[in-house]
Order: sequence, then structure tokens, then C-alpha cells
Amino acid sequence: MIHLPVLVVLLNVLVLFASGLVVARARDRHGIKAPATTGHPDFERAFRVQMNTLEHTVVFLPTLWLAATWGNPAWAGILGLVWIAARVWYIPTYLRDAGARHNPFMLSMIAWGLLLLLAIWGVVRLFVL
Repeated sequence: MIHLPVLVVLLNVLVLFASGLVVARARDRHGIKAPATTGHPDFERAFRVQMNTLEHTVVFLPTLWLAATWGNPAWAGILGLVWIAARVWYIPTYLRDAGARHNPFMLSMIAWGLLLLLAIWGVVRLFVL
């Protein structure tokens, strides 16, 4: 279980790669040439899925690292897997209907928030104990 965060990082890379493929397919399907980021609504949803996932990865990965290193690697890995599962759920949900993305988004935010608390707890212990 102590190596679970490593698997989570690998899965996060795969989710980012998959979201990039979704955008590439949408560009091709709707004839939207780079660098355009607007056009057909299906493309715009795919683009936002990719950007939102990338934006959240920027805060997720350092939080995961802090929680796994200074908190508890098993719990960090479990919460990381929940975050990954929520993002995997988020992608097709957002692609079908942007308004329906609330539940997977909230699950990912709850997992990240708990991960952040674990990271804070671990780092605070460094200075208090």
C-alpha cells in the first residue's frame, strides 16, 4: 500500500493523455484547426474537460506527494484513486452534458480536500513533534 501513490501518478498521466486524445478526436471530427479553442459545442466541451483536468492536476499532484510523504501513503493512495475515479467519471459526463458534471466534480473535490487535510496534518507534525 505504501507504493499506491506511485500508481495514482501513473493513472493521472494516463487520464491526461486520454483527455488529450478526446480533444484531438473532437478537433478532427468538427474540423477545428489548432490553435482555435472554440467552435462546435462538442469540441468546446472536450477542450474544457482537458483543461479542467489539467488545471486540477496542478494542485492534485503536489498535494498527493505531500500527503504520501509526510501524512500516510496508504490513505494518500486511496484518496488519490478516488480522485482518479472521479475524473474518469467526470470526462464522459461532461462530454454528454456540461450541466451534469456536478457529482463527479464534487467527488474529486472531496477526495482532494481530504488529501489536502492529510498533507497539512503530516507537514504540521514535522514542525510540532
